[in-house]
Amino acid sequence: MLGIPLNLFKILKLQKHYIINFVLLFMAKFLDTSGVTYHLEGLIKNADEKIVLISPYLKINDRIKELIEDKNRLKINIEVVYGKNELQPDENNWLKSLDFVRTGFCKNLHAKCYLSEKEALVTSMNLYEFSQQNNNEMGIYVSREEDSKLYDEINTEARRLFRISEEIKVTVEKVPRKENGASNNSNSKTKTENKDVGFCIRCKDEIKLDPLVPYCKKCFKSWNKYQNEEYEEKYCHICGQSTKSSKIKPTCYNCYKKNKNKLNFPL
Repeated sequence: MLGIPLNLFKILKLQKHYIINFVLLFMAKFLDTSGVTYHLEGLIKNADEKIVLISPYLKINDRIKELIEDKNRLKINIEVVYGKNELQPDENNWLKSLDFVRTGFCKNLHAKCYLSEKEALVTSMNLYEFSQQNNNEMGIYVSREEDSKLYDEINTEARRLFRISEEIKVTVEKVPRKENGASNNSNSKTKTENKDVGFCIRCKDEIKLDPLVPYCKKCFKSWNKYQNEEYEEKYCHICGQSTKSSKIKPTCYNCYKKNKNKLNFPL
């Protein structure tokens, strides 16, 4: 080998092998949908000092809530940053019950990032129940021990986002009682006035009211084949009336105007 002794060549080749493996060991890890969910749960479970959750949309599933509640009992500081409209009452009240959670609203937030003192996860996945169960996601996992420089850069940006956020003093939402003299005409009110009922924008079947998820399961499967958020649909998700709608604009203008500060919308 051009004058290089055979033994020396073997040593150099072996060193190259170890160097490549060493570099790969300290690279960030790519994750698919299941990997993102797995590492998010692990990140929360393994945290001993802090948890930072940054997500534009916030509607946390029961499994993640259990993990957060457990860390709250252990008096671990948890910071939550969101950026799309006001929290729904059930989410609002749940956060209120947690003494060690601080919540901030960051205008124009689009980043999704989750951290503990040991690891970080940068991903496309919102901390939103529907995203975790239905969407195709990806992300990058970083261990602080294996890549402290990259972790520190992510942590620095996460800290900045929390600093520029408006800290929200979460208050318990109370359900107003009906007046004794209220008219019995309430039974004749249309179903569109029930705050929990919405309509599939493609077939008009009744579904849970959520502008971020404006399809029934059957129509979502059909839409999900192409995932065109601007594909024209037929109905308003809130009032159920005929209108030009889409995944990204699921309601008529009047319903959007009335509810833009009450519900989460894609835009």
